[in-house]
Amino acid sequence: MAEQTNVHDPELRFEDVPGEVADRLTSAMVSDSLDASGVRGQVMVASIGPVTSGSRAVGRARTVRFEPSDQDSDDPYGAAMDFIDSLGPGTVAVIASGGDERTAYWGELFSASAKGHGAVGTVCDGPVRDVAKVRKVGYDLFAPSFRPLDYRARMHVVSMAQPVECGGVRVAPDDLVFADEDGVVVVPQAVEGEVLSRAIARATAESNVLEELLGGASLREVWERWRVL
Repeated sequence: MAEQTNVHDPELRFEDVPGEVADRLTSAMVSDSLDASGVRGQVMVASIGPVTSGSRAVGRARTVRFEPSDQDSDDPYGAAMDFIDSLGPGTVAVIASGGDERTAYWGELFSASAKGHGAVGTVCDGPVRDVAKVRKVGYDLFAPSFRPLDYRARMHVVSMAQPVECGGVRVAPDDLVFADEDGVVVVPQAVEGEVLSRAIARATAESNVLEELLGGASLREVWERWRVL
């Protein structure tokens, strides 16, 4: 909902942004900054939201894709374990199932292991389970729904560390994921610097706009001054 300046640093990466600045960035700011950069279609479907109120996960995407399978094996969770063990500090696990609702794809123990590896959250386009226990673990999980069903002999992993479609958005490994209570936004690496620069500028402007609006300024005059709403 805002016009933004064309000043940006194409070389800027999220890891270069000071923590206190990064903490001020929201999915809405990043979405607006993608729009201003001419990049649309980067917000996942509205049904994918936080399992726990107040959740926030910002980091580099690690991707895995599931497809239907009724075949069982002696190592039914091997590929998923390999995926979780590949997670590192500051990563966001992105689980793509094509929105298939036949099973849950994530739960308490996966959350505990991911958190232990330093991952900051998981985004899943299918159901998850163990919701109360995930909340106790204190892990930030985003999903559209819940089901108690195990994926064993119902779904299986078909790829890891490859581009996937999750929630209607293409996600490549190391793309930047912003997930909070407003939704999930994916920033492609090719435009990361420009989008982050715009989002940081917007965060600063919004602080000024908020102060002026609370002080009684009209929306019109604030818009004309800051071009931010």
